[in-house]
Amino acid sequence: MFVSDLRHFLDLPDDAPGPARKLADHLGSIVRAATSAPAGASWVSALPCRRRPDRRLCPGRIALCRPDVPPRIEWRCTSCGDDGVISGWEGSYFDLRAPRSAVAPRDTSEVPVSDEVLATLRGMLLLDSACERLVYRARATEGGPVLAFNEEGLDELLGFVAAEANHEPNRRRRQRLDEAFEVLNDASDAMGSPPPRCE
Repeated sequence: MFVSDLRHFLDLPDDAPGPARKLADHLGSIVRAATSAPAGASWVSALPCRRRPDRRLCPGRIALCRPDVPPRIEWRCTSCGDDGVISGWEGSYFDLRAPRSAVAPRDTSEVPVSDEVLATLRGMLLLDSACERLVYRARATEGGPVLAFNEEGLDELLGFVAAEANHEPNRRRRQRLDEAFEVLNDASDAMGSPPPRCE
């Protein structure tokens, strides 16, 4: 079991080794996913395992549990058994918990998404906290990853994807953003909500 304090991975220096940065990104993604959903319940996120047993990509997903007390995050790969506990995450920029006064929106629909689309959405720079929660709350199912959302949350996410795609100079990244937009746009059309234009 990997026991970690996230504070040791915050604000790594520019000359930090690559493996340390990858581990910090992995732990940060776990914290984002665990804090995107209410505390207390165990669930399987759409986050992929980072391990490569026998030099092959592990097919597992990261199962999460965040108890209210003590404030820690327990995680485990559903395939290879890699697991850990993360502390020291409260108040960090990875902490996506909604303010206590906020009323949690009720998800009304789900859309299946590919790992590539989810990776694109997780890599976006222009998401607000509510949209980040929507993206990191994606969960694994037998049929693949799904995003759960309500109409307002989907419209907001579509707007952010369109804005980032419209200002992305890198052609390959813009293509990935356009693909993500199309998936979300189709879900929006199915709900009868007019999406923003992606030009």
